[in-house]
Amino acid sequence: MATTRAIHDMSQSRKAAASGWIGSALEYYDFFIYATAASLIFPQIFFPSDNPTVAIVASLATYGVGYVARPIGAFVLGHWGDTHGRKTVLIVCMFLMGVSTMAVGLLPTYQQAGILAPILLVMLRLVQGFAVAGEISGASSMILEHAPFGRRGFYASFALQGVQAGQILAAAVFLPLAAYMPTEAFNSWGWRIPFLLSFFVIVAGYIIRREVDETPAFAREEKRGETPRAPIVQAIRLSWPDMLRVICMALMNVIPVVATIFGAAYAVQPAYGIGFAKDVYLWIPVLGNMLAVFVIPFVGHLSDKVGRKPPIIVGALLSGLLAFGYLYAISIRNVPLAILLSLLMWGVVYQGYNAIFPSFYPELFPTRTRVSAMAISQNIGTTITALLPALFATVAPPGSANIPLTVGAIAFGITVIAALAAVTARETYRVKIDDLGNPEAVPMARADYERQRAAAASRATALPT
Repeated sequence: MATTRAIHDMSQSRKAAASGWIGSALEYYDFFIYATAASLIFPQIFFPSDNPTVAIVASLATYGVGYVARPIGAFVLGHWGDTHGRKTVLIVCMFLMGVSTMAVGLLPTYQQAGILAPILLVMLRLVQGFAVAGEISGASSMILEHAPFGRRGFYASFALQGVQAGQILAAAVFLPLAAYMPTEAFNSWGWRIPFLLSFFVIVAGYIIRREVDETPAFAREEKRGETPRAPIVQAIRLSWPDMLRVICMALMNVIPVVATIFGAAYAVQPAYGIGFAKDVYLWIPVLGNMLAVFVIPFVGHLSDKVGRKPPIIVGALLSGLLAFGYLYAISIRNVPLAILLSLLMWGVVYQGYNAIFPSFYPELFPTRTRVSAMAISQNIGTTITALLPALFATVAPPGSANIPLTVGAIAFGITVIAALAAVTARETYRVKIDDLGNPEAVPMARADYERQRAAAASRATALPT
């Protein structure tokens, strides 16, 4: 009986990790094809202007608009995840994201519909932002609550490995289109193809996520009648210091913003005069994400041994410093150096943060408010950083001097804030799952933790796959 139960638990652990990985990959494919298009093509087809700076700022601002909707989505979807379960909220997120992304691929351009075109684009971006707000918090909570003992960091990291894979897929779809399609055809209809492919997001996401059981931790809360009616109120009242820390740590989203959004506009847009080819520049985030896919589970596993805080602090500070070099490499038109520094900044060092937050954030909150608290605080932080591309383009517009220094200094200052927030947080990796979110919880003794962790790993290895 115990063996059968262990097999079922391990099967659900693996299904939850697979669901988080694939769901995040598919959903963030949708989110990042928009980000790529906002940098490379939308300034020309949705925001034509005699002033190229205005067009670039307007297009990048629509990227930020999606993040403006995220706190709203976090309140609604976080509430749903804490009152109705992790599984249902993830399916809702998938449907909303898939439908809104397909609709972007059907929009008329500014030349066809005038001001109505960017208005519809902004509305669909708002739906995207609303939907993605519940994805990482829901997926991280589901994986964490299904994970074997002592391996929460490793298992939860797969949610973010899926995000990186989604970014690879997004750029990989654009690469052949940008490289082989005539410019006129790409600007006319080729850019629509990646958005219309989101039909498969809806189908695949539903098939995958319906196979995962609700988590044992949520089921216990529900059975005891402890599911809160107002998890958001409880989260803010009881966990506001940790929510504030998560807001500050989530500002680390500045690094992918620098790498893929402002970096793309800086390198590709004619107004900046750098002159990177679109297809060449797109390889920079692709290669960085490809490396990140391998680094993330390694860092997640490391955090189960040394703790969550050290990788986050080191990753924040070093990636902030590397932002200077990355932008400088673009400014001197050195493609190999830009690729190398992207690999270091985003592919390796940033993953010290990126691989850990899917376990660290939900571990700071109790089961009854976990999805709400993480979703709200994380999305407030990322919303702030998503407004940065337009800020960067404003303070460092085409023709201005010292663009790498100006943008790099802002990015580094933000990463320092994130590192300080992690320093003040409590360590969570040796706290039992039922004690998570309790500031007074005492972590297990290291020797006991390592012994039980090794025993759990041995049982998992012995079970059939």
